[in-house]
Amino acid sequence: MKEKFYDKLLNINTIGNQNWNKTSAHNHPYEPTLYMALEELFENYKLSKDDHIVDFGCGMGRLIFYINHYFHSYATGVEINERYYEEALINKINYEKNHKKSKDKTNFVCELAQQYEISPLDNKFYFFNPFSIQIFSKVVDNILQSYENNMRNMDIIMYYPSVEYLEYLDYRTPFYLEKEVHIEELYKNDPKEKFVIYTLKC
Repeated sequence: MKEKFYDKLLNINTIGNQNWNKTSAHNHPYEPTLYMALEELFENYKLSKDDHIVDFGCGMGRLIFYINHYFHSYATGVEINERYYEEALINKINYEKNHKKSKDKTNFVCELAQQYEISPLDNKFYFFNPFSIQIFSKVVDNILQSYENNMRNMDIIMYYPSVEYLEYLDYRTPFYLEKEVHIEELYKNDPKEKFVIYTLKC
């Protein structure tokens, strides 16, 4: 099973429960992106060691460690739930036992996504339906403000995208659809089993 294989490879534990007591109309429960889906995404979308990725609603940090392991990219996880944040920090300690050079390239913050201050270096932003469209729109506004202050190429990557997210990007922002990556094994039964990548060029 790929879930256990990759967790063992990365020396982490990200197989989690979706139920937590702070779930609300605005913040959705934790569910990690399937490793099978990550394999499909990164066969079709490459990162570099200089990219800075932000995962909003990162949970225990699965995506952070996966992309750092394979691409040596900088990666920051933003998580509102304290329990998952603490689990991510434990995973970071364990991950770095086998990835000592990555110590300064992975990071986690425990705060509201809309309060995260976009770094001038952040250029890739990942969402797996972590929260409501109201919060998503605020986060995207922050991304666009950062773009105005420091223009650079940016991508928004979404897994299992909601209609609200897609419509907001299509009609309310300068981001445009660059690519779709279907999870072939799952897409035939559920057309939302895909990644969509929106981009903004400077």
